[in-house]
Amino acid sequence: MSIASGSPSQPSAQSAEPLAVLILGPTGSGKTALSLALGERFAGEIVSCDSVAVYRGMEIGSAKPSVEERARLPHHLIDVATPDEPFTAGAYSRLGRAAMRQIASRSHMPIVTGGTGLYLRALTEGLFEGPARQNGLRERLRASATRRGTTHLHRILQRLDPATAARIHPNDEPKLIRAIEVCVATRQPMSAQMGDEKKDPLTGFRLLRIGLNPARQALYERLNQRCAQMFSAGLVDETSGLLAQYGRVKALDSLGYRQALAVLEEQMSEAEALAAAQQGHRNYAKRQLTWFRREPEVHWIEDFGNTEAALARVSALVEATR
Repeated sequence: MSIASGSPSQPSAQSAEPLAVLILGPTGSGKTALSLALGERFAGEIVSCDSVAVYRGMEIGSAKPSVEERARLPHHLIDVATPDEPFTAGAYSRLGRAAMRQIASRSHMPIVTGGTGLYLRALTEGLFEGPARQNGLRERLRASATRRGTTHLHRILQRLDPATAARIHPNDEPKLIRAIEVCVATRQPMSAQMGDEKKDPLTGFRLLRIGLNPARQALYERLNQRCAQMFSAGLVDETSGLLAQYGRVKALDSLGYRQALAVLEEQMSEAEALAAAQQGHRNYAKRQLTWFRREPEVHWIEDFGNTEAALARVSALVEATR
């Protein structure tokens, strides 16, 4: 095991500000186990940073901390919305910052844990707010994407705002729709409106970023096993219940649920859906690592063997930073 990049902050100049630990990394890398152990050692509380765990009823496919794990420490930002409620990165930032301040007011340490990079960035750096959502335009763009594919939306964005189009993957429908919406509503490129001065960075905390980067093959094997457990635990039945209660909402486009929907719609066998979900999770883990490699001052823990070894190294960093 090794730690790379960054060095512990010096507490002397900012000792009045409480410390918050951010544990980031790909899905299946052991963030939950490490955050629980760290919280028990340093009187911490967990702030989930996961775009699916915010939804009530989405249990199996979200890989939320179990009921037993949540009983060990207070958890925040889990089960705060229903799947048919739009939940944005901006909403996450507001609720997450409020939770962190509440935790600090109890003299506890906030431990932000999760793999949704946009939520983490919104929490720490703030986001460009932009104009209000335009539901009519959004529906037309979604219908266009259904008929002609998301690459059609990407071509539209390339005409409106080449700089933003270069940053968004052609398959990322939500980001493409939002970028086009901003361009149309403001009549200027989104990229021209997103200067740092328009953001609202988090203040009042010293941030210690811990990145988990397990060996790639071991991670993939763990993700394959996790997906198999989800399906055997009843992911298709859970998805069926959510579909009956809420309809085909955007939340059900999440990894795992998307493949379970394909089973329910007889587009895939369960074996095919499992294989697709496994591949999707492996691809997602690669994208998460790419995203988090751009985060500043991350203390990366490479190829750690177990939670105890990682806890010892992270504890040393916390002690050096407090």
